[in-house]
Amino acid sequence: MSDKKCSCGCGCDKSQQFKELAPVLEKYAKVPGSLITILQKAQDIYGYLSVDAINYISEETGIKPAKIYGVATFYAQFRLEPIGKYLIMLCKGTACHVNGADIIEESIVEHLNVNDGETTEDGLFTLNNVACLGCCSLAPVMMVQGPDGEETYGNLTKDSVKDILDDIRKRA
Repeated sequence: MSDKKCSCGCGCDKSQQFKELAPVLEKYAKVPGSLITILQKAQDIYGYLSVDAINYISEETGIKPAKIYGVATFYAQFRLEPIGKYLIMLCKGTACHVNGADIIEESIVEHLNVNDGETTEDGLFTLNNVACLGCCSLAPVMMVQGPDGEETYGNLTKDSVKDILDDIRKRA
């Protein structure tokens, strides 16, 4: 095993930094084919997969960091950067596309000054385009995931999406 200190320079012990991940690793570290499950659970806990998290998972599982990084970058579900307090998932599926998802995206980009995959400077919003949210009858639709759960907004217009984002900003 390598150095037990994290790379952030704070001098903290990795086992303390990743104590919430310990039960996951106890259950899955030695189970062949469980890397995706470990990464999903790590991301659920920490919001994204940091370099330190990837290195810690490597140390605990014996899987090389390069392989873990390869899996994390191959699947779109994994994030290697922190996300905002509110994750905007804009549906770009067929029904949403046909009903104006591109116009809704333009409105969000203009209103928040953020592109797909980016987080606003204040750390409040992250925009992610997704393939489908399964709410085709509400097209165009977006889901916003925040500290209090997630909410789905449908039948969006350029103006309604701005109002929704302004309301969320006021609550934050």
